[in-house]
Amino acid sequence: MSQFFYVHPDNPQKRLITQACELIRDGAVVVYPTDSGYAIGCQMEDKKALEQLCRIRQIDKDHNFTLMCRDMSELSIYAKVDNTAFRQIKNNTPGRYTFVLKATREVPKRLQNPKRKTIGIRVPDNAIALALLEELGEPLMSTSLILPGKTEAESDPDVIRENLEKQVGLIIHGGYIGEHLTTVVDLSDDTPVILREGTGDITPFQ
Repeated sequence: MSQFFYVHPDNPQKRLITQACELIRDGAVVVYPTDSGYAIGCQMEDKKALEQLCRIRQIDKDHNFTLMCRDMSELSIYAKVDNTAFRQIKNNTPGRYTFVLKATREVPKRLQNPKRKTIGIRVPDNAIALALLEELGEPLMSTSLILPGKTEAESDPDVIRENLEKQVGLIIHGGYIGEHLTTVVDLSDDTPVILREGTGDITPFQ
């Protein structure tokens, strides 16, 4: 059975955030809210937790994973960012964007795109997600919580609990969130490429 925490969406309880991070460090796969729906994640270096996450999502190792970062300084540890890309990202985070960038050596190879050596990076605009990342002190390896057979990320934590309470270590109830797809921007080369238009404004990258 998984743990189920009710966390205030605007003022996350410090005690619960601390407990959540302890579970993550102990190998738990966690479901948590972001600004674009619920995500499923685990500690970046935890190979066993990543395998469990892939089984739940029914995805393979070639899936494009995302590192959830707390701020720009953390982002630049794990991704190679030139001055132009840095300004573009800084002006549009936190927010509903996923940026595809060349990964640094700090990113485990199993999380990188096998051909392009890239990684997705996000700074979410969600108080619970940011509190988790701050307490954890490192990015969360994450992907949108899209259950097998579905095409959209889950937005109802009670439904998530019904489906996953025996498969994950922790579910954080942070309110009912509509799905708001991130805009995915590839900044790994000189010219930005919009890979998916979501709710993040594409104008700054055109």
